[in-house]
Amino acid sequence: MLDPYVELARQAITAWVKEGRKIALPKDLPPELLSRRAGAFVSLKKRGMLRGCIGTYLPTEENLAQEIVENAIRSATEDPRFPPVRPDELGQLSLTVDVLSPPKPCTEEDLDPKQYGVIVEKGWRRGLLLPDLPGVDTVAEQLRIAKMKAGLSPDEPCQIYRFTVERHQEE
Repeated sequence: MLDPYVELARQAITAWVKEGRKIALPKDLPPELLSRRAGAFVSLKKRGMLRGCIGTYLPTEENLAQEIVENAIRSATEDPRFPPVRPDELGQLSLTVDVLSPPKPCTEEDLDPKQYGVIVEKGWRRGLLLPDLPGVDTVAEQLRIAKMKAGLSPDEPCQIYRFTVERHQEE
C-alpha cells in the first residue's frame, strides 16, 4: 500500500512538472493531514542521489496536506543546488516526506544524529539538517554541516535546537 504522505507529494510534483498546476487536495486523505499543522520536508532522490530537498521547520500552511504539496513542488523546482525536475525524470524519483516536531532549544550534549535533526541559528543565519542521514554519524559532523549551511564557521557559537521527524518513504 502506498504511503498517503508520499503519494500526495508525488501527485503534487507530477501535476506541477507536467502541467504547471497545483493539485486540489484529494478527498480520501487521512484526517490527520487536514487537521494537523507541522513543518515538513520533501526529499527527492534519483538513483540513490539527492535530487532536491526543501521544507519548513515550522508550519506555514493551513494544514499538513498543504504543507506537503507546497514543499513537494518547491523541492522539485526551487532547490538552488539542482535544475528543476523534468517530466522525463518523474518515474526515476523516490520520495521521502519528513514531518517535523516543533524544535526545542538544546545543548550539544542533547544531540544524537540518528535520532534528532538539528537547527543552528545566529542572528538571521540558520542551518538545518534532518536526522538519520547516510554518512552523518557524529554530533560533530552534524553540527559542522548545519553550521556550513548557515554560513557559520565551525567554531562559531550559536543557538542549537533539536527536533524529531516522522519519516514517510516509498518502499
